[in-house]
Amino acid sequence: MNSQSFIHKTADVSSTAMIGNNTKIWNQSQIREDAIIGENCIIGKSVYIDHDVLIGNNVKIQNNSSIFFEAVVEDGVFIGPHVCLANDKYPRAVNMNGTLKSSEEWKVGRIVIKKGASIGANSVILPDVTIGEFSMIGAGSVVTDDVPNNAMYFGNPAKFHGYVCNCGNKLDEKMYCSLCRNFQK
Repeated sequence: MNSQSFIHKTADVSSTAMIGNNTKIWNQSQIREDAIIGENCIIGKSVYIDHDVLIGNNVKIQNNSSIFFEAVVEDGVFIGPHVCLANDKYPRAVNMNGTLKSSEEWKVGRIVIKKGASIGANSVILPDVTIGEFSMIGAGSVVTDDVPNNAMYFGNPAKFHGYVCNCGNKLDEKMYCSLCRNFQK
């Protein structure tokens, strides 16, 4: 842990987790072993970050979100409240013979949330999905497939609904942003 970070007294942070400078971890959050969290991050109340998760710099994860094993969250990502980055497409507690599955018997899929992307509240991202740079996922979405850069997806299952600028504003058909007055490449 880093002495220049804030960790609430009720947070449970593994001694093998790496926490960057100026990161804030709020009450009742759990950060598991070998998780890496970058600098200037805000980890909200009751967030669960599983073992071996990688979180970049300047990331904001809102209350009650769950980021499971193998997830990669790049720099500048926003994750809204109650978001789940799932890691098993076909979860089962038991094997065919009724015995409890061990961690070695799980088939874990990876999720990558690219730089600057935003994930709306109550969204679920399924395994083996990459969310493109500066894309935006609407609240309550279930993302089952890869999302391209600067794309706006929402729904269940999430579908394409246009493009957004790096600033977050919806782009017109010429990929022009009326807010920051730039064309998106």
